[in-house]
Amino acid sequence: MIVKMKFLSISGPRMDIDRVCDKYLSKYEMQLENAVTELKTTDNLLPFVEVNPYKDALAKAEQFAALLSESVEHIDQSMSKDEMLAFIREINHDYLDLQEKKELLNKKENEVRERLNVLEPFSPLDLELHKTMHYKYMKVRFGRIGVDYYKRLEKYLFGDLQAVFLEGTRNENYVYGCYFVSNIDTSKVDSAFNSLHFERIAIPSEFIGTPKDACISLQKQIEDVKKEIEEIDRKIEELVSSHAAKILGVRKRLEELSNNFDVRKMAARTDVGDTKEDYYILCGWMGEGDVQALMEEAKEDDRVFIVVEEDREKFFGDPPTKLKNPRFFKPFELFIKMYGLPAHDEMDPTMFVALTYTFIFGAMFGDVGQGFCLFLIGGLIYIKKKMSLAGIVSIAGIFSMIFGVMFGSIFGFEDVIPALWMRPVDAMTDLPFIGQLNTVFIIAIAFGMALNILVMLFQIVNAAKAHDTENLWFSTNGVAGLVFYGFLVLTIVLYMTGHRVPGNIMMAVFLGIPILIFVFKEPLTNLVEHNHKKMEESKVMFLVQGFFELFETLLSYFSNTLSYVRIGAFAVSHAAIMEVVLMLSGAEDGAPNLFGIILGNIVVCALEGLIVGIQVLRLEYYEMFSRFYKGSGREFKPFNKQSK
Repeated sequence: MIVKMKFLSISGPRMDIDRVCDKYLSKYEMQLENAVTELKTTDNLLPFVEVNPYKDALAKAEQFAALLSESVEHIDQSMSKDEMLAFIREINHDYLDLQEKKELLNKKENEVRERLNVLEPFSPLDLELHKTMHYKYMKVRFGRIGVDYYKRLEKYLFGDLQAVFLEGTRNENYVYGCYFVSNIDTSKVDSAFNSLHFERIAIPSEFIGTPKDACISLQKQIEDVKKEIEEIDRKIEELVSSHAAKILGVRKRLEELSNNFDVRKMAARTDVGDTKEDYYILCGWMGEGDVQALMEEAKEDDRVFIVVEEDREKFFGDPPTKLKNPRFFKPFELFIKMYGLPAHDEMDPTMFVALTYTFIFGAMFGDVGQGFCLFLIGGLIYIKKKMSLAGIVSIAGIFSMIFGVMFGSIFGFEDVIPALWMRPVDAMTDLPFIGQLNTVFIIAIAFGMALNILVMLFQIVNAAKAHDTENLWFSTNGVAGLVFYGFLVLTIVLYMTGHRVPGNIMMAVFLGIPILIFVFKEPLTNLVEHNHKKMEESKVMFLVQGFFELFETLLSYFSNTLSYVRIGAFAVSHAAIMEVVLMLSGAEDGAPNLFGIILGNIVVCALEGLIVGIQVLRLEYYEMFSRFYKGSGREFKPFNKQSK
């Protein structure tokens, strides 16, 4: 159902706005409108330009709450506003000290790791680094050379190049190592190596021992630094966990205070000079029940002035739409929001969608076992994750189980339980003129006819609420359409059941007159509304256009009704597909393959369940909603969402 909305204005002394938001508005859902924009006729209105003082503290509280690794049963909200801000400052000071130490350790670890990465390729070299770097009569150059150039280097080394190259490690691209050269031949050898694109790598001279010993020493340093970092992390965890209850309590309270303060973005203040106290003004939409409760609660408060304005939508637009349905129907609001929320003067189709969707889904997917799986899996996901779609699947599974009992089907087996109604594949009925036809198809079309008549009644109700004369009396889904389609359905039912059909005169009246009304609905509407509007196009063009619109209307009646055949088609196809699954699994031979049956049921349940769900939603949107529902409403967005 749609909650009836009221537009109200709240005002009081400017410095009292926080108290009012915290004491009153935090308890109720209210969609705020920009007071400066809405109250254009009021003089001396200015917006608030204050900065939210709780925003930074709230961000810190959320940061600390995110560090908590365990859930907390109770939260501490006993602190005052000043105590909360002081608490956040204190814990943030300790946290920043630990973070600073951690950043220094991370920097140290990165530096040591960089030195290790430089030295590691030379670890196979058996030489004393400190001594090697300080030879008096020769030079040593560490670096790397491309694999292709290394092959050429080997030729030079075997030739007249006065140098010795020691190889360290190599990969697919480079060979790492060092070469020794006497001081006299340094320039010549360096030039030769440079021509072969030898890249020199600087090795710090303070390393003691072999490169392998130095790498081991560096790795130990990294491990020691990691232990210190882990100790810092442990202290941070202890810091937040020891104050967990207070952190969560402060976060919740600061969130409330921050949200209440942000109300100023939509509020206005009066500019009355320095002699009088300024006033704030808040305005917006609230549910009728909440308005009454707020008025009752604040009636003794002489610093709060509340004015409820009637018929506000006539001057400032339609109110937002707030849906309120029982918990069983609540998940189906997802489908309504996907299509569009109802306007304030429309009916809420949530319950209608919930009942028809689950009923049709069950008829198209009737199986006790598979329905139970949908009910169980969907229900568990809905309870844990609160996913509306999972709730819809779970409820649809209940109706699948019901129709499974009616059809006598459990995991595709039709010889385990008796059919309380009929077997979709086997049930046949003889009809006049048509002959033998599957009973499920006949029932599906009859059900579709009944639904079409019902949604026409919904359209009449919606048009009456909106005072829409054309759609109420003269449209194809209004009174004229109901008379035409209803009489046509009655005639078909009487004929198919062997009863006498209405005579020609009655057909001419109940079918002919509505057809004329369809064609001349625009002039008739103008006549009823006393709107003396001249016809823009010529009479011939008007009649030609009316003819084609009439043809489209009759075609839509036919296709719309025939579309419900898919209900019976899926009921029959589901039974047929499960017969194939059981046949392939060897169930008909008396030696069923259990794995094949389970796998087949999983595939059918997943794929066919998805297809059926989409097909039912298509019926809802295109065959039902198109006849009575506009979905032109705007969503109710309260500044302080209340958890239900």
